[in-house]
Amino acid sequence: MTGERSAPVDSEGAGSVPRAGSGEGSGARPTGRLVGRLIGVGVGPGDPDLLTRKAVAVLGSVAHVVAPTLSDVAVGRAEAIVREALPAVTLHRMVFPMDRGTPGPVASSLRPVAEWLSQGEDVAFVTLGDPNCYSTFWSVVAALEDCGARPTVETVPGIMAFQQLSAMMGRCLVDGAEPLSVVTALDGTADLERALQDPEAAVVVYKAGRNMPAVAEQLRSAGRLEGSVAGELLGLPGERVGPAESLAATPCTYLATVAVPPLSRSGQDRS
Repeated sequence: MTGERSAPVDSEGAGSVPRAGSGEGSGARPTGRLVGRLIGVGVGPGDPDLLTRKAVAVLGSVAHVVAPTLSDVAVGRAEAIVREALPAVTLHRMVFPMDRGTPGPVASSLRPVAEWLSQGEDVAFVTLGDPNCYSTFWSVVAALEDCGARPTVETVPGIMAFQQLSAMMGRCLVDGAEPLSVVTALDGTADLERALQDPEAAVVVYKAGRNMPAVAEQLRSAGRLEGSVAGELLGLPGERVGPAESLAATPCTYLATVAVPPLSRSGQDRS
């Protein structure tokens, strides 16, 4: 992102969306509401043009917008999308440690959110893709509940990476009564192996990352590599899209997605 798209962020969580607490649509406490709403907002895979109208409306009206990051001085990917699409919105950063044994946010990042909610202020948490699919949003909900907060939880759906990947490749992923399996390769390819047992099911693999070569080998073993496509960092700097076999030949980032069509539409003989 350029400097114009990266306005200063208060890493201690002291900023607010313009108009916050100042009138109509500000996210201030409505009559009769004891706690604020925590709204998970999907911002899509990376292209700011894929932000939905509802997401734009919510992000422009809540009192606080929070974005996940690995460090309080780093611009996370969801934050970057919002900055480009809605430069007037101020974002607060919620730090998530890289250690998978600690999936939730750090306490210092969570504390201001809990305080805002207790004061009846609405908080939007932005997340890549959709907040109900492989999102950090629900770990935030769990962490808040662990510390005694009980906000009203809502979500705004977002476009997922496999949808954008299919659109970019001009491919129909599933049709008619064909089933669709969605798995991750975060811990290896065991889930993918099981999903590939149905030759008429399309399969989407998320978080291929460092296991991309193993994913490609599993597809090859199942006779499903031909016709499979992959993409990483869709709509973001460093974007790559192409045949899964090609992307597997070089290191891939965590945000690598693979789309595998049913065998009947892979260009291969079923026999």
